[in-house]
Amino acid sequence: MKKLSARRRHPLAALVVLLFALAATGGLYAALSPAPKAQADDSSQSIAITEGQKLFSVGCASCHGAHGQGSSDGPSLVGVGSAAVDFQVGSGRMPAQQPGPQVQKKKKQYSQQEIDQLAAYIASLGPGPVAPTANQYDPAGGDVAKGGELFRTNCAQCHNFVGKGGALTDGKYAPTLKGVEPKHIYEAMQTGPQNMPSFPDTTMPQQQKQDIIAYLNEVDTAQSKNPGGFTLGGFGPVPEGLFAYVFGLGTLIAIAAWIAARTTKAKKS
Repeated sequence: MKKLSARRRHPLAALVVLLFALAATGGLYAALSPAPKAQADDSSQSIAITEGQKLFSVGCASCHGAHGQGSSDGPSLVGVGSAAVDFQVGSGRMPAQQPGPQVQKKKKQYSQQEIDQLAAYIASLGPGPVAPTANQYDPAGGDVAKGGELFRTNCAQCHNFVGKGGALTDGKYAPTLKGVEPKHIYEAMQTGPQNMPSFPDTTMPQQQKQDIIAYLNEVDTAQSKNPGGFTLGGFGPVPEGLFAYVFGLGTLIAIAAWIAARTTKAKKS
């Protein structure tokens, strides 16, 4: 005890304790502070949100409100998520050209970088569906047969059984899915734009969405090659049935009339 007490009174004891405390503090900071990459990611995300807010103020705030709260000319964007922004702006539907029963697809007005910035800002307003990664909507990862079954069950009532689209009520319509980017198909299922119901992962898991995308990709490819001859536009059983009824029944009537004429002529002779 006398030796320990003597060491405490040593002139360098305070310096040793100070150095030990500094070393411990530095070690704890190094262990608990965010990694440089995480800090860089946070910084880039903050920049994206700031730039997205600037773009929003110029191109979107007049309809959706200065803070995305909505107005009489446009709905609130709080909670729609980055997926809705990427779909609406990436497909050219937004900014809207003019009011009407349904916003039409057109050439997009923003670059993908600007779309990502807008999406980052809208996502910061409230949690919502997140834009998917390439692995999530890659058709190669889906099952075409299962996708066809899912599509006919959930989507064909409006989009037609091969995605040709169709008319709805009050001037609205289900757009054709031919040539639509897989990412936008996935995002549409996530967010349910306009009249379309949404299919979150709790209702339709990611794999099922990917199966539907694989089916539509296969149908699109098959239609471009057009195997098997005339497809009647791929509009489904109604026009095909009408075709069979008009031309098939018409042919049978013509044959019956020809046989009757030949029989009558033979009797007279």
